[in-house]
Amino acid sequence: MSRLDAIVKAYDVRGTYPDQFDAEVAHALGVAFADIVEGDTVVVGRDMRPSGPELVAAFGDGLRRRGIDVIDLGLVSTDLLYFASGSLGLPGAVFTASHNPAGYNGAKFCRAGALPIGIESGLADIRDRAAQVLAGEVVTEAKRPGSLSERSLLDGFVEHVLSFVDVPAIRPMRVVADTANGMGGLVVPAVFERLPMIELEVMFGELDGTFPNHPADPLQPANQRDLRARVTAGSFDLGLAFDGDADRVFMVDETGNGLSGSTTTAILAAAILRDRPGATVLHNLICSRAVPEAIAEHGGVPVRTRVGHSYIKQVMAETGAVFGGEHSAHYYFADNFRADSGLIASLVLIGEMSRSEQSLSSLRAPFERYAASGEINTEVDDQEQVLEAVRARYSSCHQDDLDGLTVDGGDWWFNLRASNTEPLLRLNLEAADRTACDDRVAEVLALIAG
Repeated sequence: MSRLDAIVKAYDVRGTYPDQFDAEVAHALGVAFADIVEGDTVVVGRDMRPSGPELVAAFGDGLRRRGIDVIDLGLVSTDLLYFASGSLGLPGAVFTASHNPAGYNGAKFCRAGALPIGIESGLADIRDRAAQVLAGEVVTEAKRPGSLSERSLLDGFVEHVLSFVDVPAIRPMRVVADTANGMGGLVVPAVFERLPMIELEVMFGELDGTFPNHPADPLQPANQRDLRARVTAGSFDLGLAFDGDADRVFMVDETGNGLSGSTTTAILAAAILRDRPGATVLHNLICSRAVPEAIAEHGGVPVRTRVGHSYIKQVMAETGAVFGGEHSAHYYFADNFRADSGLIASLVLIGEMSRSEQSLSSLRAPFERYAASGEINTEVDDQEQVLEAVRARYSSCHQDDLDGLTVDGGDWWFNLRASNTEPLLRLNLEAADRTACDDRVAEVLALIAG
């Protein structure tokens, strides 16, 4: 596997070890990005990881070498970078490894207007061109090297996020946010200080890319343990768990129980459809069945998609969808340049809690109808062989191949997907109740192991 192949994932570039993702690679990516984007200016930002400044400098040098002007935004959350790209109409890159461990880094790219760059829409071209540069191919210097300037868009981003909620209608509420020493420590307080009725407490708010308290991956229940304990001990109405680059957020109710990304997607969809009846709402194929049911019940049109932001943003553009959600806690808003934002999702939820005058534990109840396995990863020697064995075993059930293998057993279903980067199969299963779910999980896992 080449250095670039080790970096490129299915829908962005992120999360690789520093011995693979160094200044030389970042410089080559800058040259390559300059060759695929339109226009003469690129916005660039970074998260709080120690390797970020060196990588951004090298990436910017590669861009400027090809005559592209660089606007350095400094420290940003990923959704702030998308706001910059969307509001300025410029392509952009943010250097972040998101939820990955401290020794990792990488980058996420977008075209002007925060349009996604996926493997089929430019990312493979970036990889191939960067590989040529790394192999020593001569890079033609621009007659005029690009310029370098610095700019902060934090204030503009805060105004944009606040536009998604009726600030005077927010009721008094106590909120605690665990930003996990990630970029939420910058953007969360900046937004909530503009909400006078909200009392905010931030846990682990210092920007520290070594993650001294716990990993910045709230998808793992262990990384929500501190937040859940603080919610109940401090009698908070809501807990927010952000990942390292703050584009994802998981919610915790006042009893200390976390919401799945599916439940939050259903709640947000219902809230948004109240003002946009008949609109299309997207959900990825590992979301609970409760999500399309709730969308339809609230007057919307549910559309099922593959997993991953580049696919969801493309379908949003094709269908005119107003909102989309993933089980992994990415939430996409048409009015946010079709990009995902943990902060916007948080404010929309707070707005819905205020409107309904319900606790989150009460608000969530109608949207939780089934028992789910969560994502279960199994290492296998031959992903395709196992998938075919599972397909044959359940040949009498309805199946589809939108993303991996989805099997519909009537009152239960599952999706089995191959990891793009590891010899893993990812299982998500849902059934009518916990006993049925556990039994079916054991059945499928035995088949995978066999």
